[in-house]
Amino acid sequence: MSDLTGKTALVTGGSRGIGAAIAKRLADAGAAVAITYVQAEDQARAVAKEIEAGGGKAVVIQADLTQPDAATAAVERTVRELGGIDILVNNAGFLTYGALTDVSVEELDRVLAVDIRSVFLSVQAAARHMRDGGRIISVGSCFNGRVPGANFVLQATAKSALVGLTKGLARELGPRGITATIVDPGPIDTDMNPADGDSAEFQRSLTALGRYGEAEDIAAAVAYLAGPGGRYITGTALAVDGGYAT
Repeated sequence: MSDLTGKTALVTGGSRGIGAAIAKRLADAGAAVAITYVQAEDQARAVAKEIEAGGGKAVVIQADLTQPDAATAAVERTVRELGGIDILVNNAGFLTYGALTDVSVEELDRVLAVDIRSVFLSVQAAARHMRDGGRIISVGSCFNGRVPGANFVLQATAKSALVGLTKGLARELGPRGITATIVDPGPIDTDMNPADGDSAEFQRSLTALGRYGEAEDIAAAVAYLAGPGGRYITGTALAVDGGYAT
């Protein structure tokens, strides 16, 4: 496991699923962790309580990161209460499906706000405080490399835009030793995309391993990129998708 002793991390959307697994994995590796949530306060506090029960330090922050003031406040509270920021994990997001002709402007704006705007604002705020040699890690999607059929146009658009943003960040922040990477999950068993859901059999058939992954699989990849092993990896994406994009 990566040694993150003495590091501080901010994990957006850390109240459940992949975000919660990431927060706990980073804490297990020694990092002090702040997690944000929008509505699931009880779940966020349960994650923090579990981290603290294991001897770690956790801060819970309510924030709609699509709003500039909220993103700035979340970063500044992390810095104030944890003593700085070394790692930013942009995990907040949601799955969306729908035919192109049925997508409304409101849906388009919401997806871009959550998947791109919130990431940009969070990074912008964090970059002002992040120590040299820091890590910016975003959770993308297997749709970055493969779109298996219709009805995924919004998801593919937003997550592909994340690639361009990450490459730009790598160049912008590289002189400070700060890396910018993406972890692209395949089908992961969470409440947003359960392994027994309506489309689960179809999603399993698209992977080389023929099964769903677990949130801990994504958390392990994030912890690796956040640690010493990730110091020379930047501007690129790591697929943790069971061979989905093969």
